[in-house]
Amino acid sequence: MKILFVCLGNICRSPVLEAVLRQQALRAGRHDWRIASCGTGGWHAGEAADPRSCASAAQRGYSLDTHRARQLCAADYSDYDWLLAADRDNLAEIDRRRPAGASARSSLALAFAGLASPQEVPDPYYGDAAGFDRVIDLAEEFARRVLGRD
Repeated sequence: MKILFVCLGNICRSPVLEAVLRQQALRAGRHDWRIASCGTGGWHAGEAADPRSCASAAQRGYSLDTHRARQLCAADYSDYDWLLAADRDNLAEIDRRRPAGASARSSLALAFAGLASPQEVPDPYYGDAAGFDRVIDLAEEFARRVLGRD
């Protein structure tokens, strides 16, 4: 399975979803899974993950140390099976940019995992540490559900 998580700037939500699923997939023996992340916006391209995301992830045993933000590109629509958006706005942007003949499917990340509520991964950028911890909680629930359904 090849999954690309997508949020707005690729410094908070999508890198956490990526790191959590990658680590959990490896623990589950899914060494052939390809997991990455990007943003619909490019203003953070090349930057590390938000330090608050890094701190929250580290407290739970996940590392974002090697993450560098990048923007969604046309090749992603053929390089991945699924483009999973953190929220509806980014899902709409994924679908708006879809090249003709693209093979990747798109969905809200939490809906893909079978979560009915919440439907979106809330953006913690303008909030406090609790928001970053909530993203970790949702990422772990995502991984449990996706890895447990095969």
